[in-house]
Amino acid sequence: GNADLRQGAGGGWEIQGDPTEAAFLVAERKMGLTERRERRFERIGEIPFTSERKMMSTLARDHEHGDEVVVITKGAPDVLLDRCTRARVGMDVVELDDTLRARMLADVEALSDAALRTLAVAYRPLGPDEDPQVTGSLECDLVFVGTVGIIDPPREEAAVAIREARRAGIRVIMITGDHPRTAARIAADLGIVGANATALTGNEIDALDDAAFAEAVRKTSVYARVAPGHKLRIVDALQADGNIVAMTGDGVNDAPALKSADIGIAMGVTGTEVTKEAAKMILVDDNFATIVEAVREGRGIFDGIRKFLRYLLSSNMGEVLTVFLGVVGAGVIGLTGAESNAGGAVVLPLLATQILWINLITDAGPALAMGVDPPTDDVMAREPRRLGERVIDARMWAGVMQIGAVMAVVTLLTIDIYLPDGLIEGTDDLATARTAGFTVLVFAQLFNCFNARSETASAFSHLFVNPWLWGAVGVSALLQVAVVHLSFLNLAFGTVPLALDQWLLCLAMASVVLWYSELRKWVSRRSRLHAPRYTTAPL
Repeated sequence: GNADLRQGAGGGWEIQGDPTEAAFLVAERKMGLTERRERRFERIGEIPFTSERKMMSTLARDHEHGDEVVVITKGAPDVLLDRCTRARVGMDVVELDDTLRARMLADVEALSDAALRTLAVAYRPLGPDEDPQVTGSLECDLVFVGTVGIIDPPREEAAVAIREARRAGIRVIMITGDHPRTAARIAADLGIVGANATALTGNEIDALDDAAFAEAVRKTSVYARVAPGHKLRIVDALQADGNIVAMTGDGVNDAPALKSADIGIAMGVTGTEVTKEAAKMILVDDNFATIVEAVREGRGIFDGIRKFLRYLLSSNMGEVLTVFLGVVGAGVIGLTGAESNAGGAVVLPLLATQILWINLITDAGPALAMGVDPPTDDVMAREPRRLGERVIDARMWAGVMQIGAVMAVVTLLTIDIYLPDGLIEGTDDLATARTAGFTVLVFAQLFNCFNARSETASAFSHLFVNPWLWGAVGVSALLQVAVVHLSFLNLAFGTVPLALDQWLLCLAMASVVLWYSELRKWVSRRSRLHAPRYTTAPL
């Protein structure tokens, strides 16, 4: 075989090479036959396994029988039985009739129903006149020895990962060269299919035309006894049906399908170099659960990008609309001629230095802290994004515009409250009004950083999971207090100290952004609750 079983320095046994071959070595070691086999047989050639033939053979010289050459073959039981004409029963070799063949196939099905991978073993001594060339023509007229059942248990976390994948809208499909019953049973144990599901075999795929196969692909999640061409056809059919296909593989035969898939994933431990070259990703631990975890991580990163953009865009929109609406509505809110030397000219609601302060000092800290913010939504309970979907979609733009508008309204309303010639008659000067408006806009943006963490989840959900965000908000708030109350900063930014009642009004006005966003999210959650659930899976 193409494996080795060695005892390590600590006394434990280590497997090297093909795990299926290693299973034979483990069984042989447990039966105490290893030394005898090594003395008796000398390996002199090999006919390697191919997925088309579904078998492999070795040529060995039998030292206990006059150094005659023996071909020893193992492979899929149903395929190998077709190459056999006799069977070994006890110490006797008998003709392999239909009754005995049916009994052996029944044994194979029983093992397969128990989720065991089955491999049959057969042999044939070569005659003295036969040329022992390593060719497939030697694999005929064999003597059937028996069937071996190999347990290949899935990792414990695989079933959990598959459930999580389904929750994320990902359809998991099993494609294997194993017996159909083995494949169906393992798939059922993992939760890929129901208990009574069957596998579609390579021969059945060959019998289907393109239209029938396209229909079968929509319903089938387990494929067995497939060749490389079948895998490629499955991938192409799924893509033609509008799915984004990620496929894993380890052997050379998987390379065409991996290359055709949207996301080809090669096994890092057992994968061949050809497979790794064909793939777009390499799974370093050969663990399916890692793929699902990567999906979770990817969705979290995408969420992080969106919340970062949502915060900055809505904050900047608030600044732009404040200045624009302040200029357009200057006469209404009392900004026309608010300065004694303005001569009736329009006065800007915010100074350039104040806008610069907001962008460089107040915005930067919370925005950077969002980079380490964990997802506030259950990203795995969300439908997959469609191919070509924009990072900033129409819904996000609508939210940005609304929050920006609310920021502008509360900022200008605060300015109006303090100016004497606005809608609300105030008694303060422009410096006080502008300082109050400046403070409202700053704290509105600080409230908004909690809103921006999710489009649907409440700002109070997972409120304290990111200490960096709280630290950034705290520092920004203290800096704003400083710019209002420190005299040298008053001169630089055109601010004046505010009284306690003025601070309370500013905080109350700024918090309107938070309460408006909470109302908007509540309405969104209610509408989604009654919307039809997405059920198909494009990945």
